[in-house]
Amino acid sequence: MMQQMYPQVDHDYMFELNKDFNFSAAHFIPDERAGKCTRVHGHTYFVNLTIAGDELDSMGFLINFSELKSLIHDQFDHYLLNDLAPFQGKSPSTEFVAQTIYDIVSTRLAELPNAPKCLQVFLRETPTSYVVYRPKNKEQRHG
Repeated sequence: MMQQMYPQVDHDYMFELNKDFNFSAAHFIPDERAGKCTRVHGHTYFVNLTIAGDELDSMGFLINFSELKSLIHDQFDHYLLNDLAPFQGKSPSTEFVAQTIYDIVSTRLAELPNAPKCLQVFLRETPTSYVVYRPKNKEQRHG
């Protein structure tokens, strides 16, 4: 995976973790205004998750890197996104996929005793197009 610099998130947490990974998936945008994107096509999505917190777990982690990857990769890799439950009745745009990744990760983090927070999801769809999703709730970003 190529080295990438990501937008930084201002926060007051002691620890910040970033995890890069990718998954391959197909989708289509069900709206004629999307032009050729109305046809089924695929991408190799590159993801960067920014997780932060003040407390580490018993292994010394905010969360295990491999758990973060499996949360998303196992659900999305080699699927037609339009067929998946989170995208039923919604356009699986890169923006909405990034928000869905955030929701999945945040739900898991909320179950952990050390309570880390997902601060940002960076999702690259093509070499020239990406989305950054951050929660609007300032408490998520600043602890």
